Amino acid sequence: MTEDFLHFVWKYKAFNLSGLKTLEGETIQIIKTGEHNQDAGPDFFNARLKIGNTTWAGNIELHLKSSDWRKHAHNKNDNYSNLILHLVYENDEDISHTGKPVATAELKTLIDKNLLSRYTALMNAKQWIPCANQLNTVSSFSLNNWLERLLIERLQRKAKTISSLLELNKNNLEETFYIHLARNFGMKVNAVPFELLAKSAPNSFLGKHKSSLFQVEALLFGQSGLLEKQFKDDYPNQLKKEYQFLQKKFSLQPIEGHLWKFLRLRPVNFPTIRIAQLASLIHHSSGMFSKVMEAATIHDMRKLLSAESSEYWNTHYTFDTVSPSKNKKLGNVAIDNIIINTVVPFMFVYADYRGIEDYKDIAVSLLEELKSEKNNIIENFIQLGIKPLNAANTQSLLELKNEYCNNEKCLNCGIGISLLKN
Repeated sequence: MTEDFLHFVWKYKAFNLSGLKTLEGETIQIIKTGEHNQDAGPDFFNARLKIGNTTWAGNIELHLKSSDWRKHAHNKNDNYSNLILHLVYENDEDISHTGKPVATAELKTLIDKNLLSRYTALMNAKQWIPCANQLNTVSSFSLNNWLERLLIERLQRKAKTISSLLELNKNNLEETFYIHLARNFGMKVNAVPFELLAKSAPNSFLGKHKSSLFQVEALLFGQSGLLEKQFKDDYPNQLKKEYQFLQKKFSLQPIEGHLWKFLRLRPVNFPTIRIAQLASLIHHSSGMFSKVMEAATIHDMRKLLSAESSEYWNTHYTFDTVSPSKNKKLGNVAIDNIIINTVVPFMFVYADYRGIEDYKDIAVSLLEELKSEKNNIIENFIQLGIKPLNAANTQSLLELKNEYCNNEKCLNCGIGISLLKN
């Protein structure tokens, strides 16, 4: 038994309502269960109950045992002064607030044992996700409704992170977009060093030299810490020499080169290649943020975000090591990844910044136009019978797995609630 389960039982009135009475025997009729509070304070705000012949409006607190009231020091906390009911699984102690008794009701005999058994089985499941064996029993209507909500949750959560960065950058949209874009170039493995690189080599510095691809490369590779060794090839040595000049000009301090990860990455995703592609994108772009936000189609957006590394990288994946010749152009899959993880959440931020809600609708439409993402999480959901139609679906499924399933938040999940209620 957990308090979260009691919250679920109360919120969805999943118990014997006719048997709900105070310890003194007065009947309790639920008019409104209240608003579930996830923060400090009573568990449910603004509830309405009829206890006996009197209608009450106020807050409700739930505990496993009534003695938890005293253990949590609620008896001394003014936040609990407007309590109309103390709901407990088991009553083991009379409680009061500032000397006055608090109406208490016990749920132990009112909860269906089958419901508790289903909840226990869900929490103890050892599958990839707790409901793996039952997922195919959830109606498509319930599933699709929940996935739509998860998509908005994901975009709002990402937008919140961007908004915090925007505030740190004194509402500089271009700079914030550049940092977030750079982070995306690193994908999951090198996201952090790419973000550190972008912060150490501000867009405002790069802008002064963006007419020269070589100088942009020198700034980024120099700040990456990957030029701090001896080289055989002329190209890295020339970069190093140019960087030394730019380093003094801007008083720069590079990040640590050891932060970059190459192990288990496909060569095309090596940070050296990604840095070269980012340099190319910066070199060829002017007012990129505004242009991307105003792009009319995905085709236009892909064109704006297209980047091709300089000639040296056609025959190299790392400095001084020759490889078979291959053009290192950013492919559609990588560009779509940037649209999904950078452009779309940024549109949510931009909508609030400009006060134009239409940008949020455009963001969702973009995801609905893009193909489903491919990764292990999505593949596992497909094996369980869920077939995503587009990137909007895959983003929802990633949110489901990472924010709910991994944290066993079945009682806050539309799928878990549907399974328990049924």
